[in-house]
Amino acid sequence: MKSKSSTIRLLYAASDSCADALYLAGVFVPDPYLAIIAQKKSYAVVSQLEYGRVAKQSKFDEVLLLESIRIKAAENLQISVADVGPGELMIYFAQRFAVKKIEVPADFPAVYYAKLYEAGYRVEIVTGDFFPKRVKKSDAEARAIKQGNAASAAGIRAAEAVLRAASIEGNRILYEGRTLTSERLRSVIDQACLQKGATASHTIVAGGRQGCDPHEVGHGPLRPHQLIIVDVFPRVQKTGYHGDMTRTFLKGKASSAQRALVAAVHKAQQAAMDCVKAGVKGETVHAAASASFEAQGFITERRQTGFVGFIHSTGHGLGLDVHEAPRVSKGAPKLKEGSVITIEPGLYYPEIGACRIEDVVRVTKGGYEKLSNMHYRWEIR
Repeated sequence: MKSKSSTIRLLYAASDSCADALYLAGVFVPDPYLAIIAQKKSYAVVSQLEYGRVAKQSKFDEVLLLESIRIKAAENLQISVADVGPGELMIYFAQRFAVKKIEVPADFPAVYYAKLYEAGYRVEIVTGDFFPKRVKKSDAEARAIKQGNAASAAGIRAAEAVLRAASIEGNRILYEGRTLTSERLRSVIDQACLQKGATASHTIVAGGRQGCDPHEVGHGPLRPHQLIIVDVFPRVQKTGYHGDMTRTFLKGKASSAQRALVAAVHKAQQAAMDCVKAGVKGETVHAAASASFEAQGFITERRQTGFVGFIHSTGHGLGLDVHEAPRVSKGAPKLKEGSVITIEPGLYYPEIGACRIEDVVRVTKGGYEKLSNMHYRWEIR
């Protein structure tokens, strides 16, 4: 580590909660730790609590013991060991690699940015992706995402089973003698995901007007004859990769307006998928969904009560984060082979209800490989 390098890159985060840190490490660490990338090698500085596991299981080229490095840093910086914190460790490694420039991600802790800046280093915040290679998913990553989507499907199927077993009494949906609520159905979904080895958070079960707010998780009684959006995006506990699927259901009898709405979303999703292949802009895929809706007479507009119609992007990247590069929206760049994206057009009209249908695909040279599998039957009598 004594040879010169023009630049080093630093991460200070817990890989449990930071996708970049998990991508680099390949192992879960619950507390923030220092990772260094220099001279095409990666280093981790972890405590004796984590050392054995990280040294054995991680992808780091070298794992260093925090307690030993703190002693070396204290000697080098001529301070006491007690005064060596994360910022001092960063300065120590900058000196060891003889650099003046340090690259950090946009979410790098400001307190340590300030320490490095005050120590005379040029600290450059990397805009965009800190690890651009994350955009292209390997076969192993695609399999991990497919496993996440299998958990999503298990959750959605569990919700469907409850709705099929439920009965309608007046303005209520009854399941096992009690009113079916968003909270109850969400609990069923999350438990089904857990049985597949995935943890679901903020699962969306939103019926009626609630579904017209795309990120409303849903609360209170679910009503018969209303569209219910079920959006499940669990994280696989073993790998950290996510699934992300959405289906829309209705318990009871749909109106002609509701049927037209759901049919339009199906058609728009297929129109978008038909555009997907390497080299096509994400903007083009989004435009295909938008044009499909407009051709079917579903207009996006702003009313006094808010926005209605197709009010969000067609999709987003999926991997260690639920939302990551690349975008599938207005102004989005060309899709790259190996990228994993969602295709999830939706329509939102309070007077009718809301429908969103979401699947996950891996971009290929000539089209796409579907990584999600779930039927589209939605009306449950």
